[in-house]
Amino acid sequence: MTSKRTFNPAAFLLALLAGWVQRRQQRLIDYLIEENRVLRAKHGKRRLRFHDAERARLARAGMALGRNLLSQFANLATPDTILRWHRQIVAAKWTFQRKRTGRPRVMEEIERLIVKMARANPGWGYDRLQGAVANLGHRVSASTVAAVLARNGIPPASRRRTTWPQFIKAHKATLAAADFFTVEVWTLRGLRTIYVPFAIRLATRRVETLGITPHPDPVFMVQIARSMTSETSPVFQGVTHLLIDRDAKYTEHFRDLLQDSGIQVVRTPPKCPQANGVAERFVGTARRETLNRLIFSGIGSLNRALRQFVDFHYVHERNHQGLGNRIIEPEQGIGTVAGEIKRQDTLGGLLKYYYRAVA
Repeated sequence: MTSKRTFNPAAFLLALLAGWVQRRQQRLIDYLIEENRVLRAKHGKRRLRFHDAERARLARAGMALGRNLLSQFANLATPDTILRWHRQIVAAKWTFQRKRTGRPRVMEEIERLIVKMARANPGWGYDRLQGAVANLGHRVSASTVAAVLARNGIPPASRRRTTWPQFIKAHKATLAAADFFTVEVWTLRGLRTIYVPFAIRLATRRVETLGITPHPDPVFMVQIARSMTSETSPVFQGVTHLLIDRDAKYTEHFRDLLQDSGIQVVRTPPKCPQANGVAERFVGTARRETLNRLIFSGIGSLNRALRQFVDFHYVHERNHQGLGNRIIEPEQGIGTVAGEIKRQDTLGGLLKYYYRAVA
């Protein structure tokens, strides 16, 4: 007697669905393998370098596949390499840090203090730093100071150089900076480029324009040098150093005249405008607040605008962040709360200043 096999529609549909899912998964795997091979080929024969976290991810996933499957699908690293990474992860789990022997390291806060002092004072040697730290209640030896500096990549005092910010800060009280800015002016001959040299005192932010010319030739630069060294200059009284860039307009004769008058010329590094940042900041301020907002018809109009901005508004009305947001030479009544609030317009209202009228 033969038994008939009954047809089960549900089982048939499940079998079809399982086969479809399996084929779809296989196509996805085939695509990822090809994509991985293409990326590996584009990378070339260069050796791939992985971080520890990346090695750990590949090692865990590769261990779950086994060597046979890895030999078929792994492209980024060989199966032996991936399995070796897994063994290293397992071995690292049982490692422990051994206790350090010998003299313990200096406390971290003392080390930070030594490094901070050394960087702020390039001329301080080991003994000088040892004494400075002792003044603050920390007893360390000179050899400890030397070890701390070596550990942080700081050379001995004989090979330590003064940084540019340290030089600026040390000479700020007697330091001035000079530079040029250009302005396009309409004349009877058309649009011309006018050069305006200026000097700025770093400590007070006081600015002096030194002339206006379309041709800053050596003769003009000699006149500027003489005006810088005159006793009536509001910027150069007591100045010992002058910052300038390496523009060819600053001729050797120009620099010699300043040197002979007792002003040491310091030239900024090549292609480094930030080294003369205070002067560059003034140029940006003058352009944003005045020069880029006016059309000049003749040198006379430019001269009048510069006088009103530099000699009046910049000195008596404008707050300066470099001076703690103060005014260079404030008028009477600044900061009071009594009196009527009024507004002072300069350059036809282009520049505005609010103040209280003193009774």
